[in-house]
Amino acid sequence: MIPVKTAICSFGMSGRVFHAPFLHVNPGFQLYSVWEREKNLAVALYPSIRTCRTLESLLEDPAVELVIVNTPNYTHLDYARKALQAGKHVIVEKPFALTEAEGLELIALAEKMGKKLSSFQSRRFDSDFRTVRRIVDSGVLGKIVEVEIHYDRFTPALSPKVHKETPGPGRGLLYDLGSHLIDQALQLFGDPEFVFGDLSIIRDNSKVEDYMEVLLYYPGLRVRLKSSYLVREPLPAYSVFGHNGTFIKSRADVQEKHLLAGELPVGEDWGVEPESEEGLLVTEIDGKVIRERVPTEKGSYMDYYTGIYEAIRNDAPLPVTAEQGTRVIRVIDKAYESLRERRVVSFR
Repeated sequence: MIPVKTAICSFGMSGRVFHAPFLHVNPGFQLYSVWEREKNLAVALYPSIRTCRTLESLLEDPAVELVIVNTPNYTHLDYARKALQAGKHVIVEKPFALTEAEGLELIALAEKMGKKLSSFQSRRFDSDFRTVRRIVDSGVLGKIVEVEIHYDRFTPALSPKVHKETPGPGRGLLYDLGSHLIDQALQLFGDPEFVFGDLSIIRDNSKVEDYMEVLLYYPGLRVRLKSSYLVREPLPAYSVFGHNGTFIKSRADVQEKHLLAGELPVGEDWGVEPESEEGLLVTEIDGKVIRERVPTEKGSYMDYYTGIYEAIRNDAPLPVTAEQGTRVIRVIDKAYESLRERRVVSFR
């Protein structure tokens, strides 16, 4: 196994929590370099890592094969473009781009350069979503007619990350948590026919959207995506309603909590939810109504990185494609179009 030498474009929370630990323990990767303008946080944890003070010095190193663009949203196009032009494979944090046009530009450039390009949609690999997907795919609910997916928080205070609270391109809840919800909906049900978007500011002193509801219209199915920063008591994260029954599941993936505590993603228990968070299935099977708890799938962000390795070394399909990341952005584009025009808009 020849490790993929990988560079990370920042070492804030995403670099420290969602990328570096996986690159460190996965034998398919070498955590090779990091861009830190002034600090030396990465080398304190990973002494062999190379610290670069500029993006140019990171990209000009011929040893770097893969670059992870995990910088503020508005930089994604520029930095991903430069990394591809430097002949690197690229992973772009969600949101993949700010507009569909930007996403299509990066896809075309990656094809021209012959490089792999992926969107980092980590919540596909959460235990809760994997469980919901298993239930939906099983058909046990019959024809599904309504789905509601929540990703709520209670954070009345503004974030210390200034770039997240300053109005501008790529800011706000729809780009942030909304990207996760949209990707999950598209994975479950594909492209919608129509989109409706409702966005607003609900916290004192906030200057960016911190409430969102996006409604996706499918033939015979409505999918409602909701997120708010003022939900103290969490609602079910997933509510799925079909002709035969209902499935309800909390958002309880434990990976982020353990990563924030400094744990490494290893061991048989990694990604295992507590039994208390099992979903509730109420449905009818062979004429008998059942009401039972459903064992939860294991979560594993490592599956994403293993897929990236296989794509780079063995030309296997990417675990998340740039095209899929761009479809998420198309929904965001359409939600803003809907908000401006105060109507339901076509996705086509």
